[in-house]
Amino acid sequence: MRLDKYLKVTRLIKRRTVANEACDTGRILVNDKVARASYDVKVGDIILINMGQKPLKVKVLSVSEYATKENAAENYTVID
Repeated sequence: MRLDKYLKVTRLIKRRTVANEACDTGRILVNDKVARASYDVKVGDIILINMGQKPLKVKVLSVSEYATKENAAENYTVID
């Protein structure tokens, strides 16, 4: 799954266009490297989101095409 879609499906970022722009400006890092929106997310990846006051670091636990509001957070775990 594309990185921008993963961020939207898991509700880490509300809109896919915002996620796409964040990737284009270098605010999203995957495994300590700047990632493009087209990056293919895999289980075990570490995603760092530098938006807002405090950076958010998460580890990908699963990749699913759809997620409800209740189970969206089951796709990742917050680190630190």
